[in-house]
Amino acid sequence: MAAEPLGGGEARNRRARLAVAALFLTNGALFANLLPRFPEIKADLGMSNAVYGGAVAGFSAGALLAGLTAAALIRRFTSARVAVVTTVALAVFLTAAALSTSPLLFAAALFVAGACDAVTDVAQNVNGLRLQRNYGRSIINSLHAVWAVGAITGGLMGAGAIALHIPRATHLGVAGVIFCAVVAVAYRHLLRGPDHDDHPSQHRQGRRPPGATVYLSLSALVGIAIVGATVEDSGSSWATLYLRDSLAAPGPVAAMGYVALVGFMFVGRLIGDGLVDRFGDRAVARAGGLITAAGMGTALAFPTVPGTIAGFAAAGLGVATVVPAAMRAADELPGLRAGTGLTVLTWLMRVGFLGAPLIVGVIADATSLRIGLLIVPVAGVALVALAGVLGTRRR
Repeated sequence: MAAEPLGGGEARNRRARLAVAALFLTNGALFANLLPRFPEIKADLGMSNAVYGGAVAGFSAGALLAGLTAAALIRRFTSARVAVVTTVALAVFLTAAALSTSPLLFAAALFVAGACDAVTDVAQNVNGLRLQRNYGRSIINSLHAVWAVGAITGGLMGAGAIALHIPRATHLGVAGVIFCAVVAVAYRHLLRGPDHDDHPSQHRQGRRPPGATVYLSLSALVGIAIVGATVEDSGSSWATLYLRDSLAAPGPVAAMGYVALVGFMFVGRLIGDGLVDRFGDRAVARAGGLITAAGMGTALAFPTVPGTIAGFAAAGLGVATVVPAAMRAADELPGLRAGTGLTVLTWLMRVGFLGAPLIVGVIADATSLRIGLLIVPVAGVALVALAGVLGTRRR
């Protein structure tokens, strides 16, 4: 066999980074294509706020049910295969949700889509963290930044389809074909084979089983991830609806609330690795919690269309790095089997995606959606309180 050219490993890593970035991009774009169509689906199916919140929560319920299967599937089939197959299934069931003729079918399609998304989420992060170990430095925030690019792209595609009066079936079908083709091309360059042979836990044999401190730390990290999920859900499930129905913004403008949230989440993640290296995860998360609470709190106190879009932007910026930070910290907890901390955290994070739309929907029906969205500044305050479990500045 011919010797590999000098630098071949670096070239493989670069190709693998582009490939795993394509997974993150596609995962963000697929669901975001459907989000701007939520208000018209809600109207077409005659759903109240509470019924709509429950139907949307079906996505998170499916994710919560299927999430713990991710580790077994990845060990059996590898993260690369699992991520690609579940991405294709996600595209199919998001299209089915767009075609639903009743709230029950809408919720059922989102339920299966959520199950696919949960497994994809773990698989792409396992592949990304494995590649990060190859690099020997942090790249996970940049991968999550690419996810935000995908979400922005999907949101803009959805807004454009609304403006051009493209039917939901055509819009979601074409988007699904495009992004399934992207992951099919990316597959051949992903890291293959077993995913945890180089994991730090493989070199910790003989250490004591994890004690109460490890489980308390994992619980706090789950809380941080739920904060991030809650803020993200405020943009995906409610931003368009709030701007359109409560503030009378036109449909394409109303979609900008979600686009602003994921847009500034992208900015935060793009600069996140440098900020974390300089100041540490803890300081960055605490500052982000304050930005989230102050930005969205001001937007709700003085409701205007521009101010609300700015408030969602502040919320996205504030929580930009917290989920990647929680994932990295959970994956590195001592005493846990490789991948266990990440799988448990990702699974329980779905509680936020499950509970947040239900809580907001019930409060909105009892009072107003403006009051229901107070969950966002409350989440910012919670992040400040929980951030102590994260690491300080790295040497």
